[in-house]
Amino acid sequence: MLKKRSLLTFIKAQFSAFFGGIVDYLVMIGCTELLHIHYTISIVVGGFIGAIVNFTINRSWTFEANGSRGKNDLTVQMIKFASMVGGSILLKSSGTYLLTEGARIDYKISRIVVDIMVSLGFNYTLQRYWVFKKNKP
Repeated sequence: MLKKRSLLTFIKAQFSAFFGGIVDYLVMIGCTELLHIHYTISIVVGGFIGAIVNFTINRSWTFEANGSRGKNDLTVQMIKFASMVGGSILLKSSGTYLLTEGARIDYKISRIVVDIMVSLGFNYTLQRYWVFKKNKP
């Protein structure tokens, strides 16, 4: 059975992912449609910008990991988060490409499908249990 706190953390993480994802998605669309950058490259650009939004919200609000643990903790979290984001962007970009080119689905739709899978199966798990893992006192 899920604890109330775990469920609340999950809901907060989904809100944060949604907000960061909206920023990411809009940047991707802007880069692709306005700047005529290939959508796989636009996913990388949007991913980095969305990641900054997501990290900021998750660190301070979702996982409440910005306490008095010091600057070293922030550095470690940032390194772990950057590693996770790299994997996430790779999964999103390649997954969107495969779905778009293989199934001939518009990249905007493919991206949403892939994002949902990556967000729930990869990002949330790594953020909760690795990036922002609370150390026992």
